[in-house]
Amino acid sequence: MKTSFVFSGSGGQGIMSAGITLAHTAIDMGKHATFLPEYGPEQRGGSAKCTVVVDDDPIVSPLPRVCDNLILLNEQAYKKFVWDVKEGGIMLLNANRITLPVEIDGDPVERDDVRIISAPVDDIALELGSPKVANIVLLGILIGATGIVSRDTLAASLEDKFKDKKPGVLDMNMKAIDKGIEIGAQYRV
Repeated sequence: MKTSFVFSGSGGQGIMSAGITLAHTAIDMGKHATFLPEYGPEQRGGSAKCTVVVDDDPIVSPLPRVCDNLILLNEQAYKKFVWDVKEGGIMLLNANRITLPVEIDGDPVERDDVRIISAPVDDIALELGSPKVANIVLLGILIGATGIVSRDTLAASLEDKFKDKKPGVLDMNMKAIDKGIEIGAQYRV
């Protein structure tokens, strides 16, 4: 089954890392996946977005008109992409940086036709030891809510990614995944 994901936030929030990790994990599970990054014109702190498509069959079109899952790490991303998730899709929000309703041009804009999952991922990441794992917490929530990839395959992917990092980095990322999956499982249908 073809499933699309759009991750968006600011440069430095780990948007690309989360997207590429999801795509690699899907491939490790024998699925097909595409990863398409997009960057704003700024050198640092600008907008960042990536689109990931995962399918059991070869992917013909890697850019969906609207996505199935929208993962937003800040209010700027919400304002820009709030309408890019299909009706009935999932919108996953970083509650530390997005407080609903968000106003666009003075009017509150809130979707009631999507499943909204809002979690304070910045706070959770700090509790785990580093703000750098907020994107991994979000990835865990996404996996817990959708089941798109398995926890074990994701763990193996992270082990490979962090094998050369200093001790403790892998452990912190594994705790971030597990905490995220725990939260996301509450929203699984």
